[in-house]
Amino acid sequence: MLRSRWPQFILRALILAGFIFTILSGFLGSQVGSHNFAIIFVWIAWWSALKLFFIPLGGRTWCSICPIPLPGEWLQNKGILRSRGPQTRPGKRWPRLWRNAWLPVFGFVLVGWFGAIILTAPRVTAFVLLGLFLLATMLSLIYERRAFCRHVCPVGGFIGLYARLAPPVISVNEPSLCALHTKKTCYEVCPWEQYPPALKTSANCGLCLECLRACPYNNISLRLRPWGAELPLAAKMGLDDVFLALTMLTTAAIDTVIFLGPWGILKSVAYTIGSPAWWIFAASFLLLTLVIVPAFYTLVVWVAERIRKERFSFKRSLVYYGPILLPIGLTSWMAFTLAFASTKSSYLLPVLSDPLGWGWNLLGLTNHLPTGQTSSFSLALQTLLLAGGAMSATETARKLSRSTRESIPLLAFIATYTWIMLWLLLG
Repeated sequence: MLRSRWPQFILRALILAGFIFTILSGFLGSQVGSHNFAIIFVWIAWWSALKLFFIPLGGRTWCSICPIPLPGEWLQNKGILRSRGPQTRPGKRWPRLWRNAWLPVFGFVLVGWFGAIILTAPRVTAFVLLGLFLLATMLSLIYERRAFCRHVCPVGGFIGLYARLAPPVISVNEPSLCALHTKKTCYEVCPWEQYPPALKTSANCGLCLECLRACPYNNISLRLRPWGAELPLAAKMGLDDVFLALTMLTTAAIDTVIFLGPWGILKSVAYTIGSPAWWIFAASFLLLTLVIVPAFYTLVVWVAERIRKERFSFKRSLVYYGPILLPIGLTSWMAFTLAFASTKSSYLLPVLSDPLGWGWNLLGLTNHLPTGQTSSFSLALQTLLLAGGAMSATETARKLSRSTRESIPLLAFIATYTWIMLWLLLG
């Protein structure tokens, strides 16, 4: 089933059709967010499924069926079911300056700035999806392979950051066999520009399975590993990844304040883009995301480095301790999503019955009144998620540290952030 392209193609084609319908519903349907398919199924169904299931259990599994790069890849490969090969359109190399996670960081900062309106205004959601779709297609016609997925997509950056923790991984059965195979077919067909025998992290592997299909010796497998297997070292993590991880920590807390907190005025301010109050919000958001939280982490690393007997360059130290950010970041997003989805999921069935808000009643559920609320079970599960993330990060800090004293500032950072999220989510 994995070797055949048909199951994957059918899934991607169906999701592409749903993607196009979502864009149309955003433009043509009711502009009341709770009555529009685009808002409910993108930001409640898909976004929740991505953070609760796809990423923690499947890593980059969503990337393997994502419809956004599909038309561009068809044009690039000159065929629908073709992989990369001699017929592939030649493209430019992606600029070396941007072969990192800085563009996804910038994209997520923009989403954080305008998140309130993106998550509530159907037409804005449609413009965002259409913009990503057109950008991915355009870049596929200019640059080789999946430049958009690897270096631009903010969702791809988010997924890749936490894919390091997930079980699925592409691996080589016999490395010695690869050394004898000089053609390197797996690298030639890979749209993610990865060479499986040298693959040290799942962050940049899109699980497209083209390498598995192309290997003439059946020497590549899709395997499962223990959760968090790349910790504590988080192979190939760079300074850009650390900054992206810090951005994810900050935006998880800010989104919790805006969308779940008792301060309704903050959501109103975030929604009134361009007003004096919004500029204060935007400046505060930037200050927290780009200055205060990174500065706090930098201070923590500086203290840990002073204690550590074996000294690194300070830049290397920032990266060295970076893996502690991954478990608390992912579980914080999961806890936030669980709380958000539990209060909004009751909108799904009415919107299925009337996806455009035109007064249809296809399933007889249009008049079903949403009654979503946070249950005691949901609160307990959020607590367990945050506690589990803190425990995993603590164990990672312990393994990275040479002594208990060295780990104390790292544990203080973990405890402080976890306590803030617990307070924001549970009160």
